[in-house]
Amino acid sequence: MNALLSPRTRLFDDFFKDFPAGVFVRPVAGEASPAAAQIRIDVTDQGASFLVQADLPGVRKEDVQVHVEGAVVTLGADVPAQETQADSGRLLHAERPRGSLSRSFQLPAEVDQASTKARLDNGVLTLLLPKASAVRTTRVAVD
Repeated sequence: MNALLSPRTRLFDDFFKDFPAGVFVRPVAGEASPAAAQIRIDVTDQGASFLVQADLPGVRKEDVQVHVEGAVVTLGADVPAQETQADSGRLLHAERPRGSLSRSFQLPAEVDQASTKARLDNGVLTLLLPKASAVRTTRVAVD
């Protein structure tokens, strides 16, 4: 199934690459669409940095992983299964995520990894991702 969707995914990504930077936050190729993602995020371009807020209710900070490589951010979390007590009844329906969750997305610009900050407060992971300094091109004289 992925083999059938791959050319469409690339076509979709190629379409959006010509839009001005900062208009869209794209999922990494092969990732589930944002509607199907288990970790919900908001991304704000603050000029010199990106602010990412991710909902991680019930997750301890020790169980959260954040990886940044260039413009790609990967979030991971281990959500503990809720234990049901024998006297409280039997679980009839479960929608809340459990187990290992992961979400990768690409920002419109690369991130300064050394200055990245993360905080987990009341089930919301907040990332401050400063944009990397622009790469300067230098003309080299040929002798």
